[in-house]
Amino acid sequence: MSAKARISPVGADAAKGAVKDIVDGHRSRWGKPLLPYLLYARSPAIFESTMAMWVAVRSFEKIDAQLKTLVNRGVAWWNGCPF
Repeated sequence: MSAKARISPVGADAAKGAVKDIVDGHRSRWGKPLLPYLLYARSPAIFESTMAMWVAVRSFEKIDAQLKTLVNRGVAWWNGCPF
């Protein structure tokens, strides 16, 4: 994977509303905003859909919590996140 995104992300310092809340949460938890969310923020529909997907995944009781974590980490690795 390339270290540089092909699409320019939204500026973290210019984020507003729900995106700002996510950016602030990422900063407090990981020290910086996660790039995929800054890319999702370029389209309000994609951002809202992504957030809705994660709410649905977290609330689905038939998926074991450890499997949810494993899937989350796998997708993060696939997207190039460093954790």
